[in-house]
Amino acid sequence: MPQRAPLATPAGDAGTVIGGKTAISEQAVAKIAAIAARSVDGVFALGTGSGSGRALGAVRDAVGVSSATQGVHVEVGDTEVAVDVTLVAVYGTPLTRIADNVRASVYSAVESLVGLRVVEVNVDVSDVQIPGAAEGRSDKPRTGSAPV
Repeated sequence: MPQRAPLATPAGDAGTVIGGKTAISEQAVAKIAAIAARSVDGVFALGTGSGSGRALGAVRDAVGVSSATQGVHVEVGDTEVAVDVTLVAVYGTPLTRIADNVRASVYSAVESLVGLRVVEVNVDVSDVQIPGAAEGRSDKPRTGSAPV
């Protein structure tokens, strides 16, 4: 089998490190963190849990103006990043399990795709989505009198 010549770097030497600086924006890191958080089972949505906030998000999604980083805030340094995630959980999954899984997913994605060391991932579960429940209403009909 014939051997191929090694690929040369622009400097001409295959072992030469190419100099320069890489800047990674907070937007890019936040988007990666948001994708990682959304991939976790039990995450209904990112952002606040208010009915009006979710309704506005649904409208943005419908017209194609969704914010890919909604519910995620990052602080990026030269070598480290801190991430805050606010989410709405699906009822039925333990909230601490969802938070732990989001934390692990974000750590893994940011460290492997961005190359920065993640110093912390804070998870704020702002609400719980009850499957089949209408926004702003409980599952049980209300009556005018209190239980006796």
